[in-house]
Amino acid sequence: MTGRLGRIILACACVIGVAACGSRDRTPDLININRGQTSPDEFAILPTKPIEIPEDLAALPSPTPGAGNRVDATPKKDAVAALGGNPDRLNRTGTVRGDGPLVRATTRYGVDQTIRDDLAASDLEFRRDNKGRLLERLFNVTVYYKAYEKQSLDKERELRRWRRNGVKTPSAPPEGVSR
Repeated sequence: MTGRLGRIILACACVIGVAACGSRDRTPDLININRGQTSPDEFAILPTKPIEIPEDLAALPSPTPGAGNRVDATPKKDAVAALGGNPDRLNRTGTVRGDGPLVRATTRYGVDQTIRDDLAASDLEFRRDNKGRLLERLFNVTVYYKAYEKQSLDKERELRRWRRNGVKTPSAPPEGVSR
């Protein structure tokens, strides 16, 4: 009787152990964003501007180490120009001169100097409250997606909701195009 009961318990433990190795979660691994990336990062590749030969070659500045090149990519200036702004207002570091009004507007209700610590503490408390079941903790199974499931956004459903309400969504693919 004891041998048979032991074998049944061992068989159940094996079945549970094998079942714990499986995963139904097929979403991308947001915890390690570079995992499984086999292609180059398309956002790291910036095309250069076309080479221009000035009419007077003497007008070219002398080469200076660390200085910019006329064909270097200027994505911030290009973005400002595309949005109708004046790219000449950007200084060499790429920030707008006179950020004072922007800083004053964003901090008009005050600045909490401990916001990072407060958010880290509340997140740690939330994760402790949602740390998973006994076997998930025992086998160190991540419960990240399950813990934050109520706070996640279903992008497809949200896009349909916005379109149903008549809001234009120009940055999303047109209806009927697979993503």
